Amino acid sequence: MPLVTSKEMFKKAYEGGYAIGAFNVNNMEIIQGITEAAKEVNAPLILQVSAGARKYANHTYLMKLVEAAIIETGLPICLHLDHGDSFELCKSCIDGGFTSVMIDGSHHSFEDNIALTAKVVEYAHAKGVTVEGELGRLAGIEDAVNVSEEDASYTKPSQVQEFVEKTGVDSLAIAIGTSHGAYKFKPGQKPQLRFDILQEVEERLPGFPIVLHGASSVIPEYVDLINKYGGAMPDAIGIPEDMLRKAASMAVCKINIDSDLRLAMTAAIREHFAQEPSHFDPRQYLKPGREYIKTLVKHKIVNVLGCDNKA
Repeated sequence: MPLVTSKEMFKKAYEGGYAIGAFNVNNMEIIQGITEAAKEVNAPLILQVSAGARKYANHTYLMKLVEAAIIETGLPICLHLDHGDSFELCKSCIDGGFTSVMIDGSHHSFEDNIALTAKVVEYAHAKGVTVEGELGRLAGIEDAVNVSEEDASYTKPSQVQEFVEKTGVDSLAIAIGTSHGAYKFKPGQKPQLRFDILQEVEERLPGFPIVLHGASSVIPEYVDLINKYGGAMPDAIGIPEDMLRKAASMAVCKINIDSDLRLAMTAAIREHFAQEPSHFDPRQYLKPGREYIKTLVKHKIVNVLGCDNKA
């Protein structure tokens, strides 16, 4: 089975009231953990790569690792560029075999965002590739994305219809209270998603797939392990999973998960070295990291996204 686009995935997800997991990848063990989990619960997958991950792992290596995952699992897998910030980067990924790209023009004016997004859509659609755009800005830090709380802004529902019509995007990332990274909220601040904004967007764009970025839940089990074995993350707070499940039952068809993967891998490795300090073979500590990733992804697919048995 070749790589697929997100188009049919999102159509089924919208109609079925569930979301597809978009998991960030940058090495073999993370890809293996994610795809092995998805195979066991028969779930469709979006594997996404940031510009930083592409630079770190090399485009060719990532493509071959994803091709290997398709051979091993037989699952429908979409390979997506996460937070592309230029036409040139999106073009490079499209030409290099990605089946979906995100052009993030949210840091531009509304008019310039439309112009940039439309340019990417024109090129991508001619190649059979789907495009995700973004309206609104999420706070937080993750790879090249760095938006202060002061510069963050909720999506304006009044703009979404014009944006989609003028750009031709296939899906739209909106800002309703999620944020990038593990430190999403100040200590004592209660996480809250703006379901009123999501509801209005859904009414203005009936049947159109919506995307949530910055949606890791910062699972306490992994944070506790990191803190136990020398970390310092007492203030890490994520998005409650019941809120994400509610969003998935509405118009949200794609939920991005990155920080939780990083936390799971780091927790496993720190725990391993605390128990086996003399180990120096990378296979010895990357193997439990892969298993923690697998456990996390199965949990997300079954209990949060609801896309198990939907491949």
